[in-house]
Amino acid sequence: MTRVGAIDCGTNSIRLLIADVDERTGRPRLRDVHREMRIVRLGQGVDATGRFASEALDRTQAALSAYARLLADHGVAKIRMVATSATRDAANRDEFFAMTADVLGPVVAGTVAEVITGTEEAELSFRGAVDELDPAAAPFVVVDLGGGSTEVVLGTDDVTASFSADIGCVRVTERCLHSDPPTAAEIAAARDVVRDGLTKALDVVPVDRARTWVGVAGTMTTLSALAQRLTSYDPAAIHLSRVGFGDLLGVCDEVIA
Repeated sequence: MTRVGAIDCGTNSIRLLIADVDERTGRPRLRDVHREMRIVRLGQGVDATGRFASEALDRTQAALSAYARLLADHGVAKIRMVATSATRDAANRDEFFAMTADVLGPVVAGTVAEVITGTEEAELSFRGAVDELDPAAAPFVVVDLGGGSTEVVLGTDDVTASFSADIGCVRVTERCLHSDPPTAAEIAAARDVVRDGLTKALDVVPVDRARTWVGVAGTMTTLSALAQRLTSYDPAAIHLSRVGFGDLLGVCDEVIA
């Protein structure tokens, strides 16, 4: 088996997975060794300025340095780090790439973050989301609601159609929600932004063909936890949980209120 490390650096969070890859059965299977997530808000202000803030880069470097120590301690042979929406938008992304090379290069020579397109992000989200699901429940629509973008993906074993919309929790919050709690006008503005993004997505992705909808990423897991009335975060209770549409709307109304 080969021990590998994967790092997903989004607009709001940075995630680490260290796993052993078993290729003896023909299809590679992963065995988790360690996984971790930290909030770094790399995309702070990017929607407005088009650039990474220095303090956001500092937070991300601190988290990545901790991950590098874990990767070295676990003896990984390969590392892949991908960056998504905020990095696609930031004009000073080369500063970010240089930092990742400095931090990860000493662990596995030549390692540097790569920015992936919205289409690539959609495909990776889809493959990860449906891997453990019953094929009889297909076709699937996977909704990956991130910090800077939301991917809507339709498929069975493979992706049939996808769209990456520039709507995410950080982007919409910074653009529209300036009060706590948000005002009615701010909520209406946020709804308009989301509606516009989803309209574009639904023009491309025929979601009416789906039999099962799957939500991934932090916003979705938080909504599941709230719907289940969990008092603390429980990954076992959240992973593969089912939330009815009515319950989902009810939780959203509670959060807005």
